[in-house]
Amino acid sequence: MQGWIIYKETEANLKPENYEIQYFIKVANEQNISLKVLRPEQFDIIVTREDRKSIFVDGKPAPLPDFVLPRMGAGTTYFALSIMRHLEKLGVPCVNSSFSVETVKDKLFTQQILAEKNLPVPKTMLMRFPIDAELIEKQIGFPVVIKAISGSQGKGVFLAEKKSHLIDLIQLIEVTNPKFNLILQEFVQSSFGRDLRVFVIGGRVVGCMERTSADTGFKANYSAGGTVREHEVTPEIEWLATEASRILGLDIAGVDLLFDESHYKICEVNSSPGFEGLQSCCNVNIPREIYHYLKIRYGMFF
Repeated sequence: MQGWIIYKETEANLKPENYEIQYFIKVANEQNISLKVLRPEQFDIIVTREDRKSIFVDGKPAPLPDFVLPRMGAGTTYFALSIMRHLEKLGVPCVNSSFSVETVKDKLFTQQILAEKNLPVPKTMLMRFPIDAELIEKQIGFPVVIKAISGSQGKGVFLAEKKSHLIDLIQLIEVTNPKFNLILQEFVQSSFGRDLRVFVIGGRVVGCMERTSADTGFKANYSAGGTVREHEVTPEIEWLATEASRILGLDIAGVDLLFDESHYKICEVNSSPGFEGLQSCCNVNIPREIYHYLKIRYGMFF
């Protein structure tokens, strides 16, 4: 079996912090899967009727793989999406698909889709310049969470505790980059400094962990130093995570849930979720689960 991972680095340039890719390679070797890690910049595509010869890697025609795992998440570029679309047109399964990756890359669009399907999400607002602070205070309230439209690992996420903090931050952004797209999101007090990451593969929850901030901050990301522990998968957690994944068309998803008193709200959904923290506290091997899913879903016997 041949597989490709589309990532920001090649295998030769991987660093210790690239835990997930290293682990995909390790488990692939155990499963007798030939796995290549390729950067989008290594590809050339040519639109032609001779489709099977229309993709090049490092300047040479490349035999098509049996599957592709895109692992660029929020950093997925138009070029990377074009490669994925081309491979899909040639019949190569991309897990996740180019459409679902592009959809969840946009956090506002993701919330719009989930809200349309009546799933619980924090109240979210697209910010414009100049801001209407009075409207924000009335409709969202303070504190308010400020997020970049696209981002991961807690980067590009801020908390404005009061109106003056928001105005100061927005004035700085307006001066430096007025075209920067931001969203404002309701702050859920009962989830301050903690949340849940639910890992879904093929419509099935394979692991759930509670993340807690390492300090007094409100972000609980493991990549930012937060602590993790296994969390029980209740029927509500399972339904929210699998339903969000299904609606967004994701075969592989990391669904982030906020504690909303005795219930939950869907904060974000990730198409290329990390799993180092999850594997450290839950008895699960994510790459093995993904390869098993590929075997069942696409009849790939390896």
